Amino acid sequence: MAQFTPTSSSDPHLEFFNSRVWINLMGFENAEIRFNVTARNANRAVGYYYDSVEAFAYYRDQAIGSTPLVDSFYQEPKNTTILYKVLKGATLDVNNDRWKEFRNDRALGTVVFRLDVTAMIRFKVSTWDSKHHRMHANCDVAVGRDGSILATSKNKRCPVYFT
Repeated sequence: MAQFTPTSSSDPHLEFFNSRVWINLMGFENAEIRFNVTARNANRAVGYYYDSVEAFAYYRDQAIGSTPLVDSFYQEPKNTTILYKVLKGATLDVNNDRWKEFRNDRALGTVVFRLDVTAMIRFKVSTWDSKHHRMHANCDVAVGRDGSILATSKNKRCPVYFT
């Protein structure tokens, strides 16, 4: 699993996302990318309001799909939430030329995607709520010939930053 952990010194106790990607490489008409995103709040005193969470998939720096992961939820301290999505059909933009590139990379043994996750979040400490912050997490994820994530992408630290 690719692991997204914070790099901001202002919030060192919060781990945000783990991602598991599986891609169906059987034909571009049936192409799909399935992934799990795990939002983990390791903090003992701070809760998080996720007001929106979206995922974006890129292949060779070209956007190939996006989807909302969840509209909103509140995450209690010391809590883990798993979000699951599938990019396919209207949420996945794969044409015949892009599919040929996928197949060529697959024949070489590795297809590399970038998964970007953005969220509008607020922090809750006791009775105080913060203003909105946009959180970004991104990670390159390599999958093999069978579409499963490769060992080189498992337990990988990926950047998380706020804007």
